Amino acid sequence: MTDLPDRASRHAGHRVPGRRAALRATGGLLAAALLAWPWRDIDAQAPRRGPLAVLATTAMIGDLVREIGGERIRLEVLMGPGVDPHLYKPTREDVAKMLRADVVFYNGLGLEGKMTDAFVRIARSGKPVYAVTELLPEDQLLEPEGANGHYDPHVWMDPRAWSRAAELIADKLADHDPGGAAGFRRRLAVLQARIRELDAYAERAIASIPERQRVLVTAHDAFNYFARRYGIEVLGIQGISTESEAGVRRIQELVAVLVGRRIPAVFVESSVPDRNVRALVEGARARGHDVVVGGELFSDAMGEPGTYEGTYIGMIDHNVTAIVRALGGVAPERGFQGRLRAAS
Repeated sequence: MTDLPDRASRHAGHRVPGRRAALRATGGLLAAALLAWPWRDIDAQAPRRGPLAVLATTAMIGDLVREIGGERIRLEVLMGPGVDPHLYKPTREDVAKMLRADVVFYNGLGLEGKMTDAFVRIARSGKPVYAVTELLPEDQLLEPEGANGHYDPHVWMDPRAWSRAAELIADKLADHDPGGAAGFRRRLAVLQARIRELDAYAERAIASIPERQRVLVTAHDAFNYFARRYGIEVLGIQGISTESEAGVRRIQELVAVLVGRRIPAVFVESSVPDRNVRALVEGARARGHDVVVGGELFSDAMGEPGTYEGTYIGMIDHNVTAIVRALGGVAPERGFQGRLRAAS
């Protein structure tokens, strides 16, 4: 059964727009283009043979699906390393891939904003389409100040919340492949145990950062869930979507924070241009405070496929380790499992 929930509830005193409102906001030329595509030319009902064909929009979702599904699924991921899902525009081939899949998982909460109309069209074709974050309990979601009634979509930054998303994925896979349900549950249990180990490491390591320096300054506001889980202050140059523009005033505010609190490092992101972060470094230097780029963090995309950093656990391990070491805390250079690539 297709699951495209319409959240029209209240959270933190603001009305959260429902699915219809989100679609109106997404609208425009993309919607017109999608409506004009020859959808009937794409075979949405081809019979399935062999493993369940699953498509995930982001690598963070795809890694959960791969770990849980094992040999009973055939996975395809739309967005690879360095791809910004906020700005990603689906091609006709992308839509064809989704229609050929047996199950589609996407993040939701506006992360893949330019793809929203495609998801709705695909759901109407009868394909099972699931927004994994929108199936989470609302008390696990964040609505940052200035988000205009929208939840923050970067849920994977909190391993505990992402572990819950893994449960939902296992449930949906079992719905579509009942014969694999027991195996999905076993693999889920193994994955969740590994995520608990990662979470415990992150908690210990971040607590080792001197309190005054426990401030994470990044290119955009992707780390709110990380901040909530680990008690670290997070300041992004841009908002929760990279579609927003960073103003000179915001950069000046952050430079003042860096100088006033003697923050030693700022961070670039693998899927966001680094020009604004470089402006912070230059601005702080002009005021007599040397700030270094503490490393490149994975925010909206993971590392290269086939690498440890190209897994969800490796992604978070990399981020935690880089942040802790650059801000004056204690963490092993190659992460809690000794698998991170050595710093060059």
